[in-house]
Amino acid sequence: MEQLKIKNLLDLTHTAAAPLLRRFEYPWQVLEWITPFILELGETLSAEEFDHPAKDVWISKKAQVAPTAYIGGPAIIGAGTEVRHGAFIRGSALVGENCVVGNSTELKNVILFDNVQVPHYNYVGDSILGYRSHMGAGSITSNVKSNKSLVTVSVGSEKIAVGRKKMGAVLGDGVEVGCNSVMNPGTVIGRGSQVYPLSMVRGFVPGNSIYKKAGEVAEKR
Repeated sequence: MEQLKIKNLLDLTHTAAAPLLRRFEYPWQVLEWITPFILELGETLSAEEFDHPAKDVWISKKAQVAPTAYIGGPAIIGAGTEVRHGAFIRGSALVGENCVVGNSTELKNVILFDNVQVPHYNYVGDSILGYRSHMGAGSITSNVKSNKSLVTVSVGSEKIAVGRKKMGAVLGDGVEVGCNSVMNPGTVIGRGSQVYPLSMVRGFVPGNSIYKKAGEVAEKR
């Protein structure tokens, strides 16, 4: 359980969501509070630094947003972030500074720390992506189990109840996810780990690891 704590996965100096994250021990506890936190934070943002183009939407004047991108509220887009052609931000998205939200990428109920890249054909829902994490083209977070039961996080033979029907993935700082990988509901990947392309990931992956396939996880050297 210690490895699953926010303090051991995420550097809170790289997100505007730090005040929210500090209230909790485990990242999945944060998910239901993303929407009210964005609304609260948005009202405090400077009109000199942020545009307010639509209800509950705040976009840094230093961000680049393609005219074909959709941003639904509540949402905050940080300075230096690029939201590319055809991006679909459904709402409840707190996107940090210097991020890339790419073509055909969909975000919903998420926190993206600074310098996160989801640049090509990604779905990220009910998830938290740590500082400098990157999802390769076509990789997604699956946030609902096929039988619609409550999500658990598997750590070895132990299953930890999340108490939610929807939870995608938590990527620790610096995680690299290979192209066309699927992170099943309740996936938590520790800091600095890598996931091979075409992987199907489930449960907890320790930090500083290379995930090759289920049952084959090597320590990085």
